[in-house]
Amino acid sequence: AGLVPGAHKGRGLGNQFLDSLRNAKVLIHVVDASGSTDAEGNPVPPGTRDPIEDIRFLEGEIDLWVYGLIKKDWGKIVKQVKMGVYDLVSLLERKLTGIGVKENEIKRALMEAELDPESIDKWKEEDVMKLVRKLREINKPIIVAANKIDLDKSRENIDRIREEEIDVVPVCAEAELVLRRAAKAGLIKYIPGSNHFEILDDSRLNNRQKSALKKIEALLEEWGSTGVQETIDRAIKDVLGLISVFPVEDENKLTDKDGNVLPDAFLMERGSTAKDLAYKVHTELGDTFIYAVEARSGRRVGEDYELKDGDVIKVVSAKRG
Repeated sequence: AGLVPGAHKGRGLGNQFLDSLRNAKVLIHVVDASGSTDAEGNPVPPGTRDPIEDIRFLEGEIDLWVYGLIKKDWGKIVKQVKMGVYDLVSLLERKLTGIGVKENEIKRALMEAELDPESIDKWKEEDVMKLVRKLREINKPIIVAANKIDLDKSRENIDRIREEEIDVVPVCAEAELVLRRAAKAGLIKYIPGSNHFEILDDSRLNNRQKSALKKIEALLEEWGSTGVQETIDRAIKDVLGLISVFPVEDENKLTDKDGNVLPDAFLMERGSTAKDLAYKVHTELGDTFIYAVEARSGRRVGEDYELKDGDVIKVVSAKRG
């Protein structure tokens, strides 16, 4: 991303990168778990670079970026709070609305940082940074994808990352790419996120391919998966709290009108209803909603049916003349 020390001041591609974070609700930070990539992105022997430095570097740059957004007006903010003109939460929300920070997140950050807005005139710089760090953890949570788990030193480094209580997922992106390409070519049967794959026709594989798949098989046995799908699932389901729902037109064949099987996956907030899904597909479908069919059971459900992760739903609506 062109991120270099001082990115929060605009060095390198700092401004461009940090601006792209404004609307992000969760960040996936890919680091080299083996420590075989230096700070400039050059290859080095495994164990040379400490991935924890890369993790803390990104956190620090984001913290300083957010800090910079409020620092220039901090004196004014303190004065207005002490005079009772505005409360701190509303002032910070107004100041940080451009990066998606909400009122409840500011209140939570103040509570977790154990900072009293009434004593804001006594806050030190480290108190403000403490608040900023909490805001970043709440508003821009980071999942670390520790890549290259197939190389030396990766296990040792991942154990150290976990000791730092960092949310980390062991990953081997190269293995995932090989498996997906092999599956697309019809050489294997593989479901992303699975801990195994099935070779469909051994005679179609050359010795090099067999050797590569054998190594990947050992990696899956050791780590449980390549980690790629787990990283995505953790971001979407655990952090954002979203569920996947599949709208179809034929609830028996699970297809759309063109015969495509499960053509679309909609990400919905937990607690969403069948009618919410109808509106997500099309406004008119929601306006004319009659009922829905939960395809796996064949059960007819009403507009208040609460969707579950993995639901396949057919929406039945009234036709407008």
